[in-house]
Amino acid sequence: MKRVYIAILALAFLGGAATTVSAQSDQGSQQRGRAGGRARMMDQLLKGITLSSTQKASVDSIQTQYQSQMPAFTPGSPPDSSARAQRRELMQKETADIRAVLTPDQQKTFDKNLEDMRSRMGRRGR
Repeated sequence: MKRVYIAILALAFLGGAATTVSAQSDQGSQQRGRAGGRARMMDQLLKGITLSSTQKASVDSIQTQYQSQMPAFTPGSPPDSSARAQRRELMQKETADIRAVLTPDQQKTFDKNLEDMRSRMGRRGR
């Protein structure tokens, strides 16, 4: 369980890094960049998992719910520590809620995908 929480924190960092990169572009492409980054992250988390239509609807609903709660960022300036902490907390909850929608076998694949993402992030930082 500790590994899952560490991996979730790593994902939160990934989301913050993607947002920082997006902040360097204009506001229109910034919005597309964030959405694209979140979609790529979700694709990686759900790699090898086939969702039922009910699961897909639940995941989409969860993503929409949490996206609307994410703190806004000012283009061209880094988020303050409070906004980063709020974003990290929301991403942890979102990941846990999505994981809860999955079957036990799907959760194993999800956890492995999460660990793989964390591992890749660690290598990038070197």
